[in-house]
This record gives sequence, C-alpha cells and structure tokens, in this order.
Amino acid sequence: MNRQRSFIGFIVAGAIALLVIAIAGFYWFFAKNPANLIASTPQPNAAIFVSKLSPAMVSLLTNPDRLQVLEREEELSKLKTSLFAKSGIDYKQDIQPWLGNEITLAITTLDIDRDPENGQQLGYLLALATKQPEKSREFVELLFSKRALAGANLAVEQYKGVKLISDNSQPEQDLLAGAVVGEGFVLFANDPKVLRDAINNVQAPDLNLTSSPEYQKASKELPKGGLAIAFLNLPIVAKWQGLELPEQTYNSEIISLVLNPKGLLAETTFLTSSEIFPPSPPLSKPVGALQYIPASAGLAISGSNLSNLGDSDLAKLWKQATATIYGSEEDVVSRLAKPLVDVQKRWGINLPEDIFSWVQGEYAIALLPEKEQTTPHWIFVAEKSEGVEQGIARLDAIASSNGLSINPLTIDKQKISAWTELTTATKKTDAKEGASFSIETKVLGLRTTLGNYEIFTSDLETMDEILTTKDNSIIDNPNFKDSIAAIPLPNQGYIYLDWIKSQNLLERQVPILKLVEVLGKPFFNNLRSLTVSSYGTDTRSLKGGVFFQLGNS
Repeated sequence: MNRQRSFIGFIVAGAIALLVIAIAGFYWFFAKNPANLIASTPQPNAAIFVSKLSPAMVSLLTNPDRLQVLEREEELSKLKTSLFAKSGIDYKQDIQPWLGNEITLAITTLDIDRDPENGQQLGYLLALATKQPEKSREFVELLFSKRALAGANLAVEQYKGVKLISDNSQPEQDLLAGAVVGEGFVLFANDPKVLRDAINNVQAPDLNLTSSPEYQKASKELPKGGLAIAFLNLPIVAKWQGLELPEQTYNSEIISLVLNPKGLLAETTFLTSSEIFPPSPPLSKPVGALQYIPASAGLAISGSNLSNLGDSDLAKLWKQATATIYGSEEDVVSRLAKPLVDVQKRWGINLPEDIFSWVQGEYAIALLPEKEQTTPHWIFVAEKSEGVEQGIARLDAIASSNGLSINPLTIDKQKISAWTELTTATKKTDAKEGASFSIETKVLGLRTTLGNYEIFTSDLETMDEILTTKDNSIIDNPNFKDSIAAIPLPNQGYIYLDWIKSQNLLERQVPILKLVEVLGKPFFNNLRSLTVSSYGTDTRSLKGGVFFQLGNS
C-alpha cells in the first residue's frame, strides 16, 4: 500500500504540473508569441504503449519549455522543482536536454495482477518523448543509481530487446520501473509488469489504444492545433469508481485544448454505438430571448425547445456524467441550480412537467448574483408558441391552489402579473396595549409579455431592470460576444458563466471549487468567463466545447 500510494503521489504531481502548465500558461504565451505555440504532433504517439482497455490517458503535445513566459512568475520553475525534489534530479541539467514534444500519462489497468483477493492496484504509465536517446538512457541510469544509494534493491532484465530497470524499494520510497524504448520514448511505471505490457502493446498492435475503433473514431474528431488531449474509456472509468450506471449511453470521450486569440477552447466529443438526437434543430445565431437578459447576469442559458429535453442526447449525457462523478445526478443539480430547486419546492411544481413541457420555441434562463444575497435573482424568458397560454394558466392554477394571489401591477406603463403571498408581522408594544399586527405582501414571482416573449422573474427589482435597460442586454456585452464567437455555428445554444460575477456564488454552492482554484491559481486569476455549447451533426456522437475567456489580471 505504501508503494502504491507513494507512486500515485508522483503521478498526481506530474498530472497537476502538466495541466497547470498546459492551461495556465497557454494564454500568457499565446498573447506574446502566438506563432510559436503549436502542437508538435496532431495526436499522442505514446498511445501505442497504452492498452485499448485503459480507463484514461492525458497528453501534452508540446515541450513544456516552450511555455517559458511563466518563468516571470516562477510558476514553471516551482512545478519542476517540486516534481523532482525527492528524487535528487535537476530538471535543467538531467531532463531538459533530451525531453521531446510529448508527455503522456495513462492509467493502464485497474488491477496489475488481476487478483481481486489482494486488492485493486492500478497500473500507471508515464511516457516522455526523447529527442536524444543516449542522454535519456543516461538519465534513467542516474535516477536508479540514486535510488540504489538510498537503499533500494535494483533489478535489471531484458524483455523483448528492451532493458527494464526496477527496484524493490524501501517502504518510504516509490516503487518504480523504467526503460528507454527504441529511439522515441522513456517510460516509467509503478510495476515492471506495466512496462512489459506496454512493450507487448507495441509489438502486438491489436492490443494498443490506436487499434481501438472508439479511439480511431474519436481521433478523427480532434481539431487542428490541439496542444493537449485526454481520452476516457467511460464504462471502465465507471467501473474504476465502483459505479453501476443506470444508463450507459456514451462509451468514450476525447478532449482537446485549442488556443484562441481570446482564450482557450476545450473541445470534446462523446461517442456512442446507438443513435442520438438533439432536442431541436441547431441554431444559426443566438436566440432572440437573450435580448431580455441584462448584461449584469452571472449565468445565462439559452436555446430552443425544452419540451423534449428529458429524452435528448444532452439529458442522457448529463445523467451519465453526474452519476459517474457524484454517484447520483440529484446532488449536483440541487447545488448548481438551487434557485430553480427552491422555486419548485415553494410553488409545488415540477419544472419538466409544468414549465418545460410547453416551451417549444426559444428560451433563456439567467441568474443575477448579488454580493449581499446568498440566493441570486432569476429570469426565465420563453418565446410564444402553441401551448404557452395553457401552460401559464396551469401555473396560475397551481399558484392559487398553494394560497398565492395573482395581482396586476404596472411598471413604466408595462402591465405585470405578480404571484404574491400575504403574511402577518407582529410587533411588540406596551404590555397594556398588547401586540400590533401588520400584513405584508411577499412577491414570489412576476410575469409580463414583451414582443413575442413571455418573461418571468423572481422580484420587482429584476423586472424593472429588464424594462428600463433594454439597450444593455447580455447580447450587447463585449465579453459575451467574444465568448460565443469562439463557439462554432450552428449549435444548440449556450451556457454562459461570468466568472467574476458568479465566483462567490459558485464557491458557496460547490465548496471543493476553492481547492481547484488553489491548484490552478494562474488560470483562475485570469479567468473571465466560460461558455459551454454542443454542436455537430453526427448521430453517433455528441460534440461540444467549453470556451475559457482569459484576460490580464
């Protein structure tokens, strides 16, 4: 257990370094020298060492030293130093001279010896491209000689023409195996068997990841210029997490990081063997409902046709993804969509049945966070279509059955309907006079009609903002324009999150986010917004992207 845990720490440190370098450094380098930062290879060459049954693989497809702009904040130096501190290795002297243009990390197997009785021991493989094989061999010899001096017992074997070195480490050290394979790669693993399997995968091509039909299809979806990619075998990832998914729609996922002049696009494709269908025809431009969302919104979701959302490819992906991460989709929904969950509870409604079912045209949903409030204001805009009037009448009936009143109001000559609740407030006075009572009206929601849209809000202030700032909507916001410009058209709409406005709210709802921010500090310090969308027309895959808009802090 100590050996496995120790090596896991080594791999995790490498993974964190890889991701921080690959994400945090991209914007800074690109802003100064965009022509020089391009992927050296279109996809990872080290995939030939990885089994097609591997749960996960992540690769950086450029040399990390090409991101030297991070040196001004000493971030890159700190990462390199911390990663190799315990090994006594000097990165600049021992690794930099031979390190090539690819670093790949993979979980190769869920159990190295395939014996469930002695527990599960994951197999880890780290592949480093080398441009000077002799120097890399010298490095491997140096690394293991230092370990031998520290008390490890070394073992050397020849396996199919490759020299493998491993050690029987002391409990406080990492169990490590290493080899230089051919003229291209240096391999490290947490067990010699992992290295032997990697060599077998090269010599028997039908065993490795590049022979997998899923991986071959996923690779064709990679955009040009991706600087880092990740590939996930989703059923095996679920098994790794000990989960039995109620619905397994998607078999694999590939993610690619691509630079943009305004930020970073993480493009992903989910693959399935069954046909999938989008909830509605793709949109060739942003929906008109966004014109009623104020520029102050921290979160905006837009698209068309919510009536069949539950049976769509997006819904199936949501169920599978959240079940894989949380074990259930309910927890993440209740955290991230708390204002909408509160509305359901307060009104006694079911959103899919009582609202989404009659929204067949365009829609927009927005949250407007305020520093003083833990619960943000909300807006819901729905295009008029068949069934809208009946749907609103049903909402009125539900409101009445729950003791709410429907009252007409006027704001800036605009007719408004308000769902209100009467409450009593008591105030203690002189003992002789007793207590005094007052009746207060609490607004739980408002509705109005503007043009061809029905607009619902949580409070008077938000409705007033919509009516009085018609020329200051989110579609006029330069940041929003830049973000959606990075998303290909046509698409299924957008989820836009203004990080600056929503950070405090998100940290309250998802506490683990604070830890993620610490690990990725250079990235989050420059994050301005993120935009999510799905696009593509293949009925056997779901393609989409997340655009991270970055700026100088």
